[in-house]
Amino acid sequence: MPITGYPFSILGAGNIPKPLLPISITNPYTGQSLFQWALIDTGADICAVPAWIAIALGHDLKAGATSSIGTGNGHSDAYRHTMNIEIFKISHAGTQDPNTVVHRIPDTPITCMQNLSVVLLGVNGFLQNFKLTIDYPRSNFSINYQK
Repeated sequence: MPITGYPFSILGAGNIPKPLLPISITNPYTGQSLFQWALIDTGADICAVPAWIAIALGHDLKAGATSSIGTGNGHSDAYRHTMNIEIFKISHAGTQDPNTVVHRIPDTPITCMQNLSVVLLGVNGFLQNFKLTIDYPRSNFSINYQK
């Protein structure tokens, strides 16, 4: 299902509106899941979540494949785990519908990082599957599944 004309959202006071999606992240091994707002980040090579999310979902953080990732805040230890992502419908008023899943991305490798504060939906594992259109003057975006 295409996601068309979603309004930008604001995370926290003083921040500018950004292309955010309401998602659920699930550990496919434990079934535990969390709702989060996720930033569509065309500058991110990978999908990444704060480390606390992996722990809350029942992953043994440091048991994942380890790497060192360069970020705007310097280098950070990163641990890769498999997770499922569900994208929820959002109204043009900017509220999510937690009962309507518009797209599922199963068994996605997600990088977990200690110094990250927001879920990032980057190229590998997410954007590579979509055509993304961002309309900054109208503060909205559209993504359409392409595979």
